[in-house]
Amino acid sequence: MKNKNQKRIRNRAWAWIVTAGLTIGSLTGCGSQTVEQTAQGEKTDGEVTITIWHDKEDAVTQVLEEEFAQLEPQIHVVLEKKSDLTEALKMVGNDPKAAPDMYFFAHDKIGVYAEMDILSPITDIIPAEELDAYMDNTIEAATYKGTVYQLPIYYETLLFMYNRLYMKDEEVPATTEELYAYMQENTRGGHYGFVEQHSTPYYAAGWINGFGGYILNDAGEPGLNLPETEEALAYHKKFVDLMPGETEYATVNTLFKEGMAHATIAGPWLIPTVRESGMDVGIASMPVIDETGKPIAPYMGVQGVQVLKNAAENKKDAVEQVLRVLMKDEVGIALAQASGCAPARENCYSYEEVNGDEVVMAMKETAENAVPMPNLPEMDVMWTVASGLLTDVNMAGNDVAESAEKAQKEALQLIESMK
Repeated sequence: MKNKNQKRIRNRAWAWIVTAGLTIGSLTGCGSQTVEQTAQGEKTDGEVTITIWHDKEDAVTQVLEEEFAQLEPQIHVVLEKKSDLTEALKMVGNDPKAAPDMYFFAHDKIGVYAEMDILSPITDIIPAEELDAYMDNTIEAATYKGTVYQLPIYYETLLFMYNRLYMKDEEVPATTEELYAYMQENTRGGHYGFVEQHSTPYYAAGWINGFGGYILNDAGEPGLNLPETEEALAYHKKFVDLMPGETEYATVNTLFKEGMAHATIAGPWLIPTVRESGMDVGIASMPVIDETGKPIAPYMGVQGVQVLKNAAENKKDAVEQVLRVLMKDEVGIALAQASGCAPARENCYSYEEVNGDEVVMAMKETAENAVPMPNLPEMDVMWTVASGLLTDVNMAGNDVAESAEKAQKEALQLIESMK
């Protein structure tokens, strides 16, 4: 019976790994080209094609296409959009007939592909000292087991946003208790003082991190039953009780966009939508948690380029030239202007086009306390287990300690079965 249970757990773990994959990158775009249709890079008359898989919006790819045009005709860069990028990479690995040369995606899947042994260290192509030009936390996010596997391009964090029609600048809460008081006063008649996706781990992580807890640490250990994590869940619950029961992405954003919620914590991708609706949206610092004296510390997602081994070995010169285009300050500046991306290169913030952008600078401020999303393979399991814990506590109203202990045990079993 024990062997059957272990097998069942192991199968369940790997099933989740195949289907899981919550990342900031997965919130954008869709593509339908199949793996078999991939344009493959091959040398013809001295020319090289570099294929890059991505999931980015048009504003980002347009900037990249313009920059890559300078490499023509010797190097032709194909940007291929894929909605199922993470699963497609697991399927094709380093197959030269099907795999891309590089992929542009969030950093949190690095560990999965590094363990598959399909990635080339960036420092095999770009000298390590040249990475000193990047923000430390972006390089931290790009590093797995001491090796840098991603060239960071830009990063994203959640932001505290408010509708100036209801919440005036002088009313913006500096602390979570001030936020709670505002919610108590303004949650009535179909209106909410504040809403968020409270039972989604990516959003709840900010509260957990602010208490000193964690979903998964750098050693791959879950922390769902830590005293700090349990304290965060218990404290956060009183805010949840003043929010709508339905907290899916579309529901929360619609409430804010239509003026039924005065404030929210959401990604920068929401800002163009609410501005188009005519909202005078304000952006503020994350409230400081009164219990700890630390601000809500959301996850930070770093978007960048990873190189597959086959390309590094067979097209190294062309790959380096592509990477060096992406290392230019001009690329970070253009992306900030085109899509509100916060550049990973420190020097970009000396330009007015960047330091004058309210959204970009708000993300830079939030990033000072943000925690890079774990890039370990174990995190694929943790998204699912943590989601179950949040549902038990926030939606079902179950005991925090009992729910956390149950979730921690489940996480440990699933992680063990991955070995």
